[in-house]
Amino acid sequence: MSDLTETEVWLALKRHYAEVRRQHMRDMFDSDRQRFDRFSLRLNDILYDYSKNHITAETLGLLLKLAEEAQLPRWIERLFSGDAINHTEHRAVLHTALRARAEDKIVLDGVDVVSQIRNERQRVNRLAEAIRTRDWRGVTNQPITDVVNIGIGGSHLGPLMVTEALRPYTLHDLDVHFVSNVDENHINDALEFLNPETTFFIISSKTFTTQDTMVNAETARQWFIHQVGSDEQIQRHFAAVTSNATLAREFGIAEENIFSIWDWVGGRYSLWSAIGLAIVIAIGSRQFDLLLEGARDVDVHFRESPLERNIPVIMAMLGVWYNNFFNAQSMAILPYDQHLHCFPTYLQQADMESNGKCVDRSGQAVDYSTGPVLFGEIGIAAQHAFFQLLHQGTKLVPADILAPIYTVRCIQRHHRALMSNVFAQTEALMRGKTAAEARREMGEKGLDPAEIERLLPYRVFPGNRPTSTLLFKTLDPKTLGSLIVLYEHKIFVQGVIWNINSFDQWGVELGKQLASTIRQELNDAQEVTSHDCSTNGLINYYKRHRPVNKPPT
Repeated sequence: MSDLTETEVWLALKRHYAEVRRQHMRDMFDSDRQRFDRFSLRLNDILYDYSKNHITAETLGLLLKLAEEAQLPRWIERLFSGDAINHTEHRAVLHTALRARAEDKIVLDGVDVVSQIRNERQRVNRLAEAIRTRDWRGVTNQPITDVVNIGIGGSHLGPLMVTEALRPYTLHDLDVHFVSNVDENHINDALEFLNPETTFFIISSKTFTTQDTMVNAETARQWFIHQVGSDEQIQRHFAAVTSNATLAREFGIAEENIFSIWDWVGGRYSLWSAIGLAIVIAIGSRQFDLLLEGARDVDVHFRESPLERNIPVIMAMLGVWYNNFFNAQSMAILPYDQHLHCFPTYLQQADMESNGKCVDRSGQAVDYSTGPVLFGEIGIAAQHAFFQLLHQGTKLVPADILAPIYTVRCIQRHHRALMSNVFAQTEALMRGKTAAEARREMGEKGLDPAEIERLLPYRVFPGNRPTSTLLFKTLDPKTLGSLIVLYEHKIFVQGVIWNINSFDQWGVELGKQLASTIRQELNDAQEVTSHDCSTNGLINYYKRHRPVNKPPT
């Protein structure tokens, strides 16, 4: 057994779970009319209601004691102070510095990183504003009408999610496109209707060697040269965000269009850096500053609030409660705002790449569950897709529901129909429907007694399904920044509790290494025998059946 699962507080939580697991939340609400007030928190324009969770005051006390015994306050300070808490890569984790105020001072290895960040942001802003105002001209002196961001992972998901979320704040005569998939269909579809003379590319790759990104980048480069002219002309149409300026220059990108990213910024936390160039082009530097401001507000809240009033801490500890004691292996993210349609996918990487680990910080295998399987969809669509399982399935799936009080246009008939579903679903998941309620409902509809009894098992809903609701005034840049960082810190807290390194991702590398080897094997017609029989068989089948008139490149 691990040290974690043998601690006094962990064992106390196990005993407590055995006592409360059969209690029903509808009874908890019936016996406590102040439950909403006691189990909800506010931060600026965000209300976090966690009262529809299977908890009591005792539950919360034990969970917070677990956080204290994991020395969470000390870990929070280590995060913000630049300690090398990513111990397997000997790196600090300082994405929080990307949101720091200009007057703040954060020194790492003798260097003021805030000054570095400010200087790079000013460069990003200059290029972005030049493109937005049409001062930046392509090789034929035409303004830029389309921007194509080429990246993968955080270099793609972050900018895509934010740009989609803040669509009302974008310039509608300047389109931003995103390409990540090495499947040729993705970039071909993106380029199909673009004019190379008015298109600007951003190549986002920390190493400038990531295969998916660089294959797409080279295709974009060849597309541009083929239609416009020589290599030299790409300098008005390409930028790079990378820590490898040498390779970016060799690609043909002008020095002034190469933006830095530091090794203490993980990809899934990088949208706040120059990786956010596409965001700044889309929404402008002023709105990007508000995005940073909302993020910074949560940083301050997380660092300074007591654990019992700390929203990311509560979010995290509820996740530990369900993951480790209720054996809930998944979690749903359900935004009721169409512009947040990429938010669940963004959080999948943020959460599962961070906490999908099976060894602890000392390199020992864990004997407890770590990161959950996270999935999600726009709430209204999800109701007609997988809510059936949430309501009547055999698996417990805790869910976060996010919804705005108003939208940009806020057409009443639309928004009230939307919000009625938000409130109805959280109540239905919590309360369920008893046999007596179902029997009475069918009786009122005139069904005969025999038919009522036949249908009764299908009309009963167990309820007791936990949800937390994040209700915010509107999805503006500041609020979006806060929402993103609430989840960033929630994920960090869970990593601390589980004693894992949330900031490396060695699991991503194995497939990359094997793909590099196999790619070479695909460049000839020889039969492959170097892998297991299944992989050999698949590769050889592919090689026999691929079109002979399309040689590998």
